[in-house]
Amino acid sequence: MAVTDQEVAVLRAHLARDFEEYERLWPQLDRGAAARGYTALIAAAFFEAVDRRFSGQLNKADVVEYVGEVRARFDEQGTEIDPLAAEVMIRAALGDEVDADLDDETVISTQLFVLTALVLDEELDGAALDEFLAEARKTADHWLSQPS
Repeated sequence: MAVTDQEVAVLRAHLARDFEEYERLWPQLDRGAAARGYTALIAAAFFEAVDRRFSGQLNKADVVEYVGEVRARFDEQGTEIDPLAAEVMIRAALGDEVDADLDDETVISTQLFVLTALVLDEELDGAALDEFLAEARKTADHWLSQPS
């Protein structure tokens, strides 16, 4: 199984903040396939974006500060982004040994919130966003091709 063009298009629309396009594409996703392909694409893009932002350097204070900034921008109620989950997931993406028991919904929603913030911070134009997603897709496809 590989990431589909449609899954890339949905994530691209979301990250480009093209919500009209996102709302048009999202209902068309095959939910069964997306449970693997789309979530793998989100995870791969998250790992790529974290690596770009933190340049492979693990500084816990920077991670905590960044999560606070993300929550201030995207979590007005203070209930949508679990700060501990976000910090643990960023640290894990940077290679830190972490022990956290997070459910799939928390993982995916946290990755998507943080990924969105990281991409917005980079101020990618359309071509750069396409390149970023192509790299993430290549990584996700590699992950999906591995035996379970």
